[in-house]
Amino acid sequence: MKDFYYPVPPEERLLITFVLMTGFFMAILDTTIVDIVVPKMMGPLSTDLYGIQWVVTSYMMAAATALLFVENFAKYLGYSYCFILGLSIFTSASFLCGIAQSLPQMILFRVIQGIGEAFLAATTQTLLVSIYPPEKRGLAMGIFGLGVSFAPALGPTLGGFITEHLSWRWIFFVNVPIGVVNVIAALALLPKEIGRQGYFQFNLLSYIFVASATISLLIMLSKGQQLGWFQSPIIPLLLFLSLALFCLYFMNELRSKTPLIDLSIYKIPEFGLPMGMHFFTLGFGMYQVFYLLPLYYENLKGLTTFQAGIHILAFAIFIGTFSIISGYLSDKIAPGLILFMSFLLFFITTYFLIPQLNYYTEASRAAILTIPLGISMGTFFAPLTALSLRRLGPKTGLGVALMHYQRFVGGSFGTALATNHLEFYTNKNFQRLTELQDPSYVSYFLQEKLPLAKQFFSEDIVGKKVSALIYHAEYVQALSWGFQETFRKVAYWGLLGGSFLILLFLIRSKFLKQLFRLIFCKHAQRPL
Repeated sequence: MKDFYYPVPPEERLLITFVLMTGFFMAILDTTIVDIVVPKMMGPLSTDLYGIQWVVTSYMMAAATALLFVENFAKYLGYSYCFILGLSIFTSASFLCGIAQSLPQMILFRVIQGIGEAFLAATTQTLLVSIYPPEKRGLAMGIFGLGVSFAPALGPTLGGFITEHLSWRWIFFVNVPIGVVNVIAALALLPKEIGRQGYFQFNLLSYIFVASATISLLIMLSKGQQLGWFQSPIIPLLLFLSLALFCLYFMNELRSKTPLIDLSIYKIPEFGLPMGMHFFTLGFGMYQVFYLLPLYYENLKGLTTFQAGIHILAFAIFIGTFSIISGYLSDKIAPGLILFMSFLLFFITTYFLIPQLNYYTEASRAAILTIPLGISMGTFFAPLTALSLRRLGPKTGLGVALMHYQRFVGGSFGTALATNHLEFYTNKNFQRLTELQDPSYVSYFLQEKLPLAKQFFSEDIVGKKVSALIYHAEYVQALSWGFQETFRKVAYWGLLGGSFLILLFLIRSKFLKQLFRLIFCKHAQRPL
């Protein structure tokens, strides 16, 4: 990628890195903070649980669909100006979200905020890659990994602190002063010529197809659990619509002289196969963990939002620390080797360690058990990015946009899977527990506890109270087993993602190298 290097003095590079990562970290952090506090928005915005979900869904749809536009627009405006524009949009929308008085207002402002994140996501990584020399790009990607992996894990801690000591509106207001200062710094420091080609080539029809398909898919994933998945006619309709629109998109791309996305980028093995690993391991796997851990601490262990965040903090710190370490090591040794070790550790922890978390696990021990998982996540993103972007050259911006598009879609799949699996296994276990109850034991328990219960409740409700106690005990045990089984399912997605890396190793081996060259002969080869 020597043709995509814009040298800057080391001191200036450090300042630019800080400016870029502040903006991007703020945007990524905001997603998980909002996930934590959406229940507290229902009263002030006069809506219910299903209505408030659109605050999250609208943001994801806007960010995912805007990404592919930004990648093309950046070639006209330049990556630096697109970053500044995105930061300005995100900061302004954060203020508007903070003062929103109704659900429609909040949804509109979250759409604008999502568009701002799309500008930031599509440009931050490309700008970082462009200002670091090839021998230091692993470190750059390690720094970037702080935003992708560390920020989502840190969200519950900060979200809990802000909501307990201030107000949910401050999760938006806190972005405003940081964003304003960052915009001024970006205007002063960022090299304005990076990626600027002075023309805007955009396939509008392809964009309409892929954006509509993405919106249909994300609505299906976000609302599937609420609507009962395929028991509702809406979900199959959305799935069919999404698949049909994706087919129309591919047909139009193949016929067009100016395609929206240069799909030949996936023929580069160091990009295409790591992106498969990225899609399944990060989206289907790691995002399930980000979603499940706060639920485990709050719903099963009974901790407050802030207490849950404190117990997740060690997990988040190890992600951030090892993001930098793995980035540094990626410049010294083969990134493929680091990525393979990350894959092994992720599989071992999600299959053997994390499923140990249950109702009886002490919260402090649970926090310790998640540390190896944090290490595996911290060592994932930097080597994967260093490996996948190093051969793209001028296509780096496109590669970055596709990477973040996959993150949004894969993360939506992961969250939907986690929700569905947790509910399915909890209900299954509860039903099985009920079936296995010995009627004589239940009768004995009721008779034994009735005298004690009568001291606190009247005669007409005491039986119901004791029965409710048994019901609650069964539900807690069923939920505990549900978490364990859902956590173990994460390991299988990690295994599927790791298979793409193993396939890359096989392709690069002597046995398959010649065959692969016959199929994709345009791209030069070199060992991992």
